[in-house]
Amino acid sequence: METSSQVFSATSFHPVTNASTECKSQVLPHVIPVLLSILFLACLVLNSISLWIFWFHIKQWNSGMILQFNLVLADALLIPIVPLIVAYFSMGNSWPFGQFLCQFKIFILSTHLYGSIYFLTLISIHRYVAVVHYSSRTLWKKKSFLKKLSLFVWFLLSIQGLPLFVVLKTSSIDGSVKCMSIHQSEFTSLYLYYSIFLVTVNFLLPFGISLTCYALLGATIAKMNSTSLRGRVMKTKSLQMIMVSLAIFVICFVPLHVSRTIGVIVKYYNLSCERLHQVEIVYYASWLFTMVNCCLNPLIYNFHFQGDRSEVLSILGARSSAVPELCSTQFGGSKHGSKGASPLQ
Repeated sequence: METSSQVFSATSFHPVTNASTECKSQVLPHVIPVLLSILFLACLVLNSISLWIFWFHIKQWNSGMILQFNLVLADALLIPIVPLIVAYFSMGNSWPFGQFLCQFKIFILSTHLYGSIYFLTLISIHRYVAVVHYSSRTLWKKKSFLKKLSLFVWFLLSIQGLPLFVVLKTSSIDGSVKCMSIHQSEFTSLYLYYSIFLVTVNFLLPFGISLTCYALLGATIAKMNSTSLRGRVMKTKSLQMIMVSLAIFVICFVPLHVSRTIGVIVKYYNLSCERLHQVEIVYYASWLFTMVNCCLNPLIYNFHFQGDRSEVLSILGARSSAVPELCSTQFGGSKHGSKGASPLQ
């Protein structure tokens, strides 16, 4: 039984019915591996810099740094597998690396994608609690709680990825070995339902939470008064970072989940091969946008590292008790771990 080649992740399309069996595997445009190579180099450099800053530049870690560091780790997961994907595309969608590395790639891609979404969502909750509920004593301000929460997230990611590691294997199609080309007919309905579950629980729900938290946080910051130039500048930067964080969700994750949903519907309802190939190209292109996420996050970290507690204090004024947490989430903390307070000028 033949099908279109599927490469990227546990989110790949699963063809199974008669119309889809007539579809031949197609070679993707050469521009895709070229762009992947460029993104890989950018991701490698930026994440290496971020890891270096976390380990050697920040002397005191606060609660916000824990979540940001785990987000860096989720981004760094892509580094060892992108060269394999680039080689796969460049060799005409022929997988020469064996079944284990194919399964490993599937597991890592799933863990990276949803690890990024989970930790971005947790960061939005942490920022909201730290500023809007600055005077409350909550677990979200305790490093011990966030460490345990991060470990629990990694546990969930592993549990979620293990079935994909076991089920999705290499297959021979059009005379070559494909990675993640599922051709068994019994997977069609199962994967349709699983894709709906992933979109709902792993994307729509986290995005809704982040959107709500940042909307409330933005409204709170917008209401803060500051007469000093430095205070106004930092207030503007804080609002800009909220917009950037939401933009990452929209740009990097919406295209992938939309194209994947359309793809599984096209295969489930046995539509034409031409339509299937069109959706397939859009799907792989959307993964390029998703990979941009691992390049944008380090830029945000480095922007945060430029912040200083005294600057943020000029925004908060009377809310000085929120400063340690806002610095930890919005600016990554001071490398000197300095403390202090200054009234709103």
